[in-house]
Amino acid sequence: VQSHSARLGIVTGKDIAQFSRGYYFRWHNFVYWVLAEIAIAATDLAEILGMAIGLKLLFGLNMLIGVTLSLFDTLIIMYLVKRGMRSMEAVIIALISVIGISFSIELFLSKPNFPEILSGVIPIIPDSQALYLAIGIIGATVMPHNLYLHSSLVQTRRFAKDDDGKSKAIKYNFLDTVIALNLALFVNAAILILAASTFHKTGHYEVEDIQNAHKMLAPLLGTILAPLLFGIALIASGQSSTLTGTLTGQIVMEGYLNIRLSPWLRRLITRLLAVIPAFFTILIAGEGKSGSLLIL
Repeated sequence: VQSHSARLGIVTGKDIAQFSRGYYFRWHNFVYWVLAEIAIAATDLAEILGMAIGLKLLFGLNMLIGVTLSLFDTLIIMYLVKRGMRSMEAVIIALISVIGISFSIELFLSKPNFPEILSGVIPIIPDSQALYLAIGIIGATVMPHNLYLHSSLVQTRRFAKDDDGKSKAIKYNFLDTVIALNLALFVNAAILILAASTFHKTGHYEVEDIQNAHKMLAPLLGTILAPLLFGIALIASGQSSTLTGTLTGQIVMEGYLNIRLSPWLRRLITRLLAVIPAFFTILIAGEGKSGSLLIL
């Protein structure tokens, strides 16, 4: 699906939202825009909570302060947008590399059982709670707004606009997609493998949220480096996803509704939609419920 979204952008010169506006009825486009905005806000919520938890783990900051601070990353995004798309992509690649390296070191420290990892590729859903978690993992990984973004970003690439140029662009983009999505698969798998080899294998079944996991990593893996890398990866993950969410928000609004807002206002609205539920959940239910909100 990711490859097809890029193919559409390369061949037609339009992103998914722009193409849809010319093809569907106005009310169809409005519904699709609402669904895209919900997807962006939901992902933004996870980024905010991840960043707030990461700041708490590394610096001991109250989570309400961490959630509030996440509003200010709008300023970072605005600076990167002014520097151009290549600078933005370079920062995203750097952040993803930090996540990948962090979890690679964590995996090395946890010494997982590789035959058991291969058996874990087979899906097993024993009960409704496991199904709920599985849906959460899929939802966090297969983010529909990335398809809009991809169909738009491929048009910033330099390629000949004839059939041969487009064919080459599609081929290279396919390779790019395969590498990027397999890297995402590795990071997601690494988190699950780390949890299984560190906690489950040692009988620590009571570890149910990120904050508990962070506390247990150092004593179980025998190094202070493990929880430090975990916190850094959380913050880097939140920031990389924030950048993609901001760009996509502008793409879907312009594409479906033909409305252009200034990027800082667009970003502020998107972030507030996610900050408000996070802020009030922590304020009313306490920090312990942030994990439940994250999965939801």
